[in-house]
Amino acid sequence: MVPKKTSWGAVADWYDEMILDPGSYQNQVIMPNLLRIIDPKKGMNIIDIACGQGYFSRAFAEKGAKVVACDISKELIKIAKQSSPKEIEYFVSSADNLPFMNGESRQVDFAALILALQNIEDMPGALAECARIMKPAGRLVIVLNHPAFRIPKSSSWQWEEQRQYRRIDAYMSDQRFKIDMTPGEADPANKEFTVSFHRPLQAYFKALSRAGLSIVRLEEWISHKKSQPGPRAFEEDRLRKEIPMFICIEAEKKSGFRS
Repeated sequence: MVPKKTSWGAVADWYDEMILDPGSYQNQVIMPNLLRIIDPKKGMNIIDIACGQGYFSRAFAEKGAKVVACDISKELIKIAKQSSPKEIEYFVSSADNLPFMNGESRQVDFAALILALQNIEDMPGALAECARIMKPAGRLVIVLNHPAFRIPKSSSWQWEEQRQYRRIDAYMSDQRFKIDMTPGEADPANKEFTVSFHRPLQAYFKALSRAGLSIVRLEEWISHKKSQPGPRAFEEDRLRKEIPMFICIEAEKKSGFRS
């Protein structure tokens, strides 16, 4: 099956530069928490689905795990292969169809979907495919932009007198967004867009259950950043500790479940 056209290939170079920044959320928040939860080691089989340029795949492999990874963007997979040891297997593939993972010998201990499920149109199909390729009692780790607080075009920071708050204009409705990745570009010919989806938490929980996956962990992660000195710095830093940026869901394959 030929993967559907991705909207991330055109911004592959930008994404690679952004994620490798030492001060990025991926480096400072997501990576240390992922390594704590998954605890990759020798003898463990991991698949990194929608792996981008292989940033997390490489970290898992460095800890000794056997890693398979895929992304729908051939541009990102090209970068991943150039930056990774040959031991990591990379494939161009959509998350809801993993034909290279057939057979019991290809089943994994952990599947990872890191900052990806919110950009996948067939979310239930992707979760069902994860369950299919997991060993009995295998685990799935999902990291999302927190859907209760980070909703494209429907959430924002606001101020009232000296207090900052998070404004939410919509939450329960499923939404599809076209995201402008070049907001400073005036020439329409040079504009680049990606696509993202908002879904309420119950949509993810229901899809996980239908896929035969039971939630065993839920964590909410805050930003590591600090405001520059100024009259609003204290309040901005206070709210960063109160409003989480990311949510992590860990699910286990149900005993006896057949996908």
